[in-house]
Amino acid sequence: MTRTRRGYIARRRRRKASSFIASFRGGPLKTQQDIRALASSHRDRNEQKRNCRRLWITRINSVIREGWVYYNYSKLIHDLYKRQLLLNRKILAQIVIANKNCLYLLSNEIIKKVNWKESAGVI
Repeated sequence: MTRTRRGYIARRRRRKASSFIASFRGGPLKTQQDIRALASSHRDRNEQKRNCRRLWITRINSVIREGWVYYNYSKLIHDLYKRQLLLNRKILAQIVIANKNCLYLLSNEIIKKVNWKESAGVI
């Protein structure tokens, strides 16, 4: 039987492991430490995204509760999607930080265009 050659995937995995090993202090190869580092980096990247989203929602909601906008947070987001406005939470939070009046004008435009009986499904 002929010898099979391993593909590039195993080489790539070993090269990745050796690059992690180079960054650690201490003695010989620490494979458990490498595996832990990979798992932690993956987990913390997702946690960072979660924390940023939570921060954006808090910023938007704080301006709404100050009385600048005649909405609550969930209705504002619902009507943005209903109107097909391409403003995600990150952009809305940046608008809130830069100019609260802009969010006020935006919400007033949404209120003019959206009929609440339609959006609630009560027709």
